[in-house]
Amino acid sequence: MEFILEVSIAAVPILFAIIAHEVMHGVVARWLGDDTAARAGRLTLNPVSHIDPFGTIILPAFLLYLHLPVFGYAKPVPVNFSRLRNGRTGMIEVAAAGPLTNFALAIASAVALRFVNPVLGGPGDHPIALPLSYMLNASVFINVVLAVFNLFPLLPLDGGRVVAGLLPLPAARVFARLEPYGFLILLLLLYTNSIYVVIEPVIKAIARMLL
Repeated sequence: MEFILEVSIAAVPILFAIIAHEVMHGVVARWLGDDTAARAGRLTLNPVSHIDPFGTIILPAFLLYLHLPVFGYAKPVPVNFSRLRNGRTGMIEVAAAGPLTNFALAIASAVALRFVNPVLGGPGDHPIALPLSYMLNASVFINVVLAVFNLFPLLPLDGGRVVAGLLPLPAARVFARLEPYGFLILLLLLYTNSIYVVIEPVIKAIARMLL
């Protein structure tokens, strides 16, 4: 029962955080000259266009069940980096758009929480105030986790794209060769809990500042 309650509270913030993250990759890519995502119908908040059964549903639910930091992913928005204006700078901007969106959502959720919490238990307490407070609190943590996790400097994560765009071209080409193995490396880091050693202090510091 407790797990079902946790899922019901976290489901909407997780879904919105993941979808908004992907949509903004496509939006920024369009601003910079690549309309691939727009032509593929991916610049929408309709979950049907973005849900990946494992990354959007199974993985977040499994992490929630294990009481680990919750993150997930949607189907990646297609971006043709060769069509972007500003070349490698454009790639950095597109990659950074997702995590920056999650940071913005975390801040917005924290601000909204400051308006909701004072009415709890008061004479004007609305029945949806408590569930909304729980959802906003979850939204802060979920969006901070997604932002920090995706900024980890490993391809194909957004942080890896940013690093590839910042490195001198010869070094970037060497770094890019790791991308086919990136998902396996990520699974190993998750399995050994190594990635949490790096990102958890950052997540806690940012969430503590916002809350």
